[in-house]
Amino acid sequence: MVSVIVAVKNASATLQRCIDSVVGQTWPGKELIVCDGASSDGTRAIIERNQANLAYWCSQRDHGIYDAWNKGLSHAHGDWVCFLGADDFFWSPTVLASAMAQAGKVYPHERVIYGRVALLTPDGTFLRYLGKPWGKAKEQLMQINSLPHPGLLCHRSVFQEHGIFDISYRISGDYEFLLRELKSGDAHFMEDVITVGMQTGGISSRTNWIRLALKEIRRAQKKHGFRYPGPLWIAAYLRALVRSAIAGIIGEEKTDKVIDVLRRF
Repeated sequence: MVSVIVAVKNASATLQRCIDSVVGQTWPGKELIVCDGASSDGTRAIIERNQANLAYWCSQRDHGIYDAWNKGLSHAHGDWVCFLGADDFFWSPTVLASAMAQAGKVYPHERVIYGRVALLTPDGTFLRYLGKPWGKAKEQLMQINSLPHPGLLCHRSVFQEHGIFDISYRISGDYEFLLRELKSGDAHFMEDVITVGMQTGGISSRTNWIRLALKEIRRAQKKHGFRYPGPLWIAAYLRALVRSAIAGIIGEEKTDKVIDVLRRF
């Protein structure tokens, strides 16, 4: 079974699409868990309308996305766990079936599996694919977060061995968690599978949050024995400083549009 855990906060515009993409998966062994952080925009009403398709749901104040994911984990029964944001959606109805076909071949040697993620603008325009073969991704993972979490699947034994997410992180808790497993282990890349459509413009794409994410990445690296930042982290931090300067002149919204244009090249 696959447990799909969705963390949501005030995402009434996109949550139904996310839910539909999970319910529409052809893989029969799945359960959907939705953890809402006490939304005030009608999100709870959407959840209640979909109760028949939910294995568990809650709507209560939390301490961020990793607290929500931990709550979901405590109710998950799947051998594999997949995390989505409310703005994310499975790219096709066969994503889980394709993932489980490959998971059966690589487990227990590889307990994390991932594919490509389609990066989209808020209006649905395709920008580019994220996701690299594991050899390249692992090299980069020791410097920067090279594995986008939407659509990534972890075997439940990873949580049994390493524990749950550290809720003191606000943005990069998934990175810190993955380092626990992958600094010495391996992941499996599904080259032929596009797992998820992910919109730009989320919390981690705002200027102040980008800088916080990079600081949290360094904190996680130090925790796991990486004493000095690598060149990829330094380059990302310099880009964040440039973005901050641009946003200070033209504003966040226009900066986002400029960045989206640049991502096409």
